[in-house]
Amino acid sequence: MAIKHGSKVEKSFSASSMTDLMFLLLLFLLIATTLINPNALKLMLPKSSNQLKEKAMTTVSVQDTGGKYRYYVELQEVGSIEGVERALKARLDGQKDATVSLHCDKSVAVDEVVKVMNIAKDNNYKLILATNPR
Repeated sequence: MAIKHGSKVEKSFSASSMTDLMFLLLLFLLIATTLINPNALKLMLPKSSNQLKEKAMTTVSVQDTGGKYRYYVELQEVGSIEGVERALKARLDGQKDATVSLHCDKSVAVDEVVKVMNIAKDNNYKLILATNPR
């Protein structure tokens, strides 16, 4: 009579716990990336109920520092409105359908906003005015 061994080694591998961990990691990263604020400048943007989801190629920020305006292209200060035009031309030269996102503080005069808008119009850039949702 042959003796049978009762214990057999199972050769399969269960990856369900690994997929659960990967799903949780992916979920965490998706939530964490939506909470990251890409703007390092503290601007009080105007409020609007119309939000556009188009992705801008570059951003221009105008900040009022007590009567004097500071201009930034991609968070690098460019000094003057002429510096904005030079930086945009250098950055967007040769781009098709170049889009610029304009971030202006609420205290910035409309004249300064229009100057940046004219630069975008003269160079055939699309312009998005950044706002906060209502």
